[in-house]
Amino acid sequence: MNTPLPSPPVPPPRRASRSFVVLGSLTLLLISVVIVAVSSGPVRIPFLDTVVVLLDQLTPGSAGGGRHALVVETIRLPRVLVALLVGMALAVAGTIMQALFRNPLADPGVTGVSSGAAAGSVLVLASGVTVAGRWVLPAAAFAGALAALILVHLIAAIRRDRSAATLLLIGIALNALLGAVISAVIANVPDDRDVRGIVFWLNGDLVARTWEHVGTAVLPVLLGVAAALFFTRDLNMLLLGEQAAQAGGVDVVRTRRVLLALAALITGASVAVAGAIGFVGLVVPHLVRLVIGPDHRLLLPASALLGGSFLVLADLGARMLFSPVILQTGTVTALIGAPVFLLLVLRRGRRATP
Repeated sequence: MNTPLPSPPVPPPRRASRSFVVLGSLTLLLISVVIVAVSSGPVRIPFLDTVVVLLDQLTPGSAGGGRHALVVETIRLPRVLVALLVGMALAVAGTIMQALFRNPLADPGVTGVSSGAAAGSVLVLASGVTVAGRWVLPAAAFAGALAALILVHLIAAIRRDRSAATLLLIGIALNALLGAVISAVIANVPDDRDVRGIVFWLNGDLVARTWEHVGTAVLPVLLGVAAALFFTRDLNMLLLGEQAAQAGGVDVVRTRRVLLALAALITGASVAVAGAIGFVGLVVPHLVRLVIGPDHRLLLPASALLGGSFLVLADLGARMLFSPVILQTGTVTALIGAPVFLLLVLRRGRRATP
């Protein structure tokens, strides 16, 4: 199962027209998905009315108003924006981790990084420390994600083995360990209503997300994604191996640390507002890589755009597929991601068989 990611011997020259077409198409897809998601629900809103309300939101000094403005502005738009931000964050974190570990199976959920963020969040939720301020929860999620990511990186580095089997074993061990910690914390929460809320949140859900959640996630996610875009050349060089990257002028140690911190930051921010949603960081980069190749100058922004669209659609499916029965968003991503993950494992196992 030790089959590294496809790596270009030399990063191909940027084709401006191809990048324009790919990123332009994905941007249009994202805008369309947002309009459809905001329009859909128990109260159906015509697409044109949704566009008018959204344009009012973007126009400084606009008086707003309109028949559907209240539904859009207070209920649906915050939820859709949280889904968009979380999808972008998880897809970019998955892309970064897959490049650093040189393995397409690396993803915040599989390697236990999301569980680390969840454990940090549950600890502060159960202890009631969150009353100290709105940034306590994101900070705890970031600390948990960073600790888990550093642990995964150290184990892989010590063993000098970043194969799929090693990553899966580390992920299984970390998820089991952190799951035990979370269970122990939940078992000692005195209020049953808090327990139900924590368990529901752990499965990954976007119900009742507000502008406060948007405000919590928007800065860490956008800044983290923007910062990651500055390292696309370094990510390309790292695919060639540490020695080749060093020879190409990349400070490997510093670059790894910065990228690990960025992956932990955006994973922690997403877990803090949406719970532990899995498989986005696995499915989206893999799909994008199949279509446009491994060049991170295009792969990273394309994954961010498709990740946002993917999670907005998954959340829409959670709300609408079996209405009035409502699924959790994390359930929908697992239903899609688990078969893809199994397919990847089987394909790589078949390639490794002599």
